[in-house]
Amino acid sequence: MRALDIFAGAGGLSIGLEQAGFDIVAGAEWDGDACETFAKAHPGAEVIEGDVNTVGWGRWRDQVDVLVGGPPCQPWSSGGKRLGAADPRDGWPAFRRALGEVRPRAFIAENVAGLGAGARRPLLRALVDELAALDFQVRAQVVNAADFGVPQRRHRLLLVGLRHRPFMFPAPTFGPGRARPWRPAGEVVGPEAHGLPNPSAVTYARCPDIRPHPYDGHVFNGGGRPLDLTRPAPTLLASMGGNKTPWVDTEGIVPTYHAHLLGGGVPRSGRVAGARRITVEEAALLQTFPPGMHFAGTRSSCYRQVGNAVPPRLAEALGRALLGQLTAP
Repeated sequence: MRALDIFAGAGGLSIGLEQAGFDIVAGAEWDGDACETFAKAHPGAEVIEGDVNTVGWGRWRDQVDVLVGGPPCQPWSSGGKRLGAADPRDGWPAFRRALGEVRPRAFIAENVAGLGAGARRPLLRALVDELAALDFQVRAQVVNAADFGVPQRRHRLLLVGLRHRPFMFPAPTFGPGRARPWRPAGEVVGPEAHGLPNPSAVTYARCPDIRPHPYDGHVFNGGGRPLDLTRPAPTLLASMGGNKTPWVDTEGIVPTYHAHLLGGGVPRSGRVAGARRITVEEAALLQTFPPGMHFAGTRSSCYRQVGNAVPPRLAEALGRALLGQLTAP
């Protein structure tokens, strides 16, 4: 089975599909660093660097079985301006055009969970109708990557279309009530740094927002929260690198400070002793990229590539289910 990946980024989807048994023939991406990362991970694939809106896909017509990709999600993110189809960064028109030109047997598209939430549900329904008009039976579902063995709570919307049957999403295999518990962040991240250290400091928040659990709320600076190594990590963001990078509490400050605040203690100031931001390499492991994988570019570029990616282990679970359904009689 041959797969073409557009909006490929660092290639998380492609790595997972390759692990499931697919042959990745090409990846298209505008970011040069991500293209270099993708090329090193897939030396046998063609790399198309540039704006996918300008690419003609006709030479792959009926030549690939599956088209996959993560169209830019900023237009639909709950954390952005929520312009949707009015946002020039909307990648869905290009994805639909590629589907029409390539005519694959199936597709996988990944996006933010917010695309299927609240007031945006009619937009999702309209998008599904447009994809179905290309002769696909389309299923949309929000999944949690932690349910498939990723040590991270990461909810994403997946749209999968097949020509002659509806896609059956794989059943979760990790989590409460299942054979295996969620994988904790501590399986891949520990007190000692793995990789090049991140110099961004961790300081106490001036006006802490306390929650019942010590590792929730905002009692330290920035959007990068401390990791509870006994639970899956929170969603890794593409904006990691500075104070939005999660961090490891090597001296046990978090629970004691939380108890201090709950007891009415005065907020502290200054740097948090023993706190260290996770490295690019550790972020990649939390996303389930293969150990030792090379990411090209500056540190901020590498964090961005990791944070934008589909966790390969989630992609592998989808790929195995899709492969079985494409080859079934």
